[in-house]
Amino acid sequence: MALLRIPPTNSVLDLPWLQSVPAAALPFPALGHCPSFKRPKWIAVGQRFTKFQANLQLTWPQQLDAAAKLRSVTKCLNRHYYESASERTNSFLIGSWGKDTAIRPPRDVDLYFLLPSAEYHRFRQYRGNGQSALLQDIKNVLQWTFPSTGMRGDGQVVVVRFDSCNVEVVPAFDLGSCQYLICNTAFGGSFKLTRPWAEVVRLDEVDKATNGNLRPLIRMLKAWQGNCTVPIKSFHLELAAANFLQQSPWRLKDGSWFDWMIRDFFAFLYSRAGTCVTVPGTEELVHLGRDWCSRCWSAYVRAVKACQFEELNMVEEAGWQWQMIFGRDIPKNV
Repeated sequence: MALLRIPPTNSVLDLPWLQSVPAAALPFPALGHCPSFKRPKWIAVGQRFTKFQANLQLTWPQQLDAAAKLRSVTKCLNRHYYESASERTNSFLIGSWGKDTAIRPPRDVDLYFLLPSAEYHRFRQYRGNGQSALLQDIKNVLQWTFPSTGMRGDGQVVVVRFDSCNVEVVPAFDLGSCQYLICNTAFGGSFKLTRPWAEVVRLDEVDKATNGNLRPLIRMLKAWQGNCTVPIKSFHLELAAANFLQQSPWRLKDGSWFDWMIRDFFAFLYSRAGTCVTVPGTEELVHLGRDWCSRCWSAYVRAVKACQFEELNMVEEAGWQWQMIFGRDIPKNV
């Protein structure tokens, strides 16, 4: 099926996030000229990215396995802190599992566990790093139930290492109005204010405003992150993806435009090296850093090649380039 793909600019260089990239650094001609109607173009893009998205989805057994682990962890903590055998109360999912952006194979499952307020007062009066002591208390409680499971507690979480996926427990105190205090063991220890539901609301809003494209984009970026060992946090990729997609000319298109969308995201991210993104709810500024720049530029170069191959219906050649970015979850042939 032929596609009419006429971008609003004649050159990829005209996009705002590429103004900071030297033209001499771009290794390939600009894309996006009005195609000829003599023959179909881009015949494989829609099928390729549809299969890619399907391959990234968590399987039903993986979801059941994670749910069982979460119930076990919640029950253990409820038994100790509330004298309850509940597998569901006082906890909720956050992170990729809570936002429906998780991919397979399963990664860490992030869980907020709400502690009684008495625990806050107890550890606030602790001499030394009370936040570190609180994490160790959680760790000790869990070790009674999971003695053969490797664990560690530092930063803001206690990591319970299971065979198929890890559960990262975030001890939290409910302040009401969807606000929570969590531990921060750095610099002598402190409590940090979070609003995780504001992150979910922002993601939902941007996803709905962009034809449901934000979550698929985030999943693809996580595949790139894992396949290329990109030293950037998934949460930072999520925030950058939302900022990019709101201004992307492809934001309302369907999956047959994902080739141009992902290509342009890498250019956008590269231009944002050394800048900050804002956390919804708390308005905290987090630094994106630069350690990932070389991998981002390499992904952009390969995506440009892949897009050119896709336009010419060189399906396998495009697939090779996409697999160098995303791994085998994206099919080489369709």
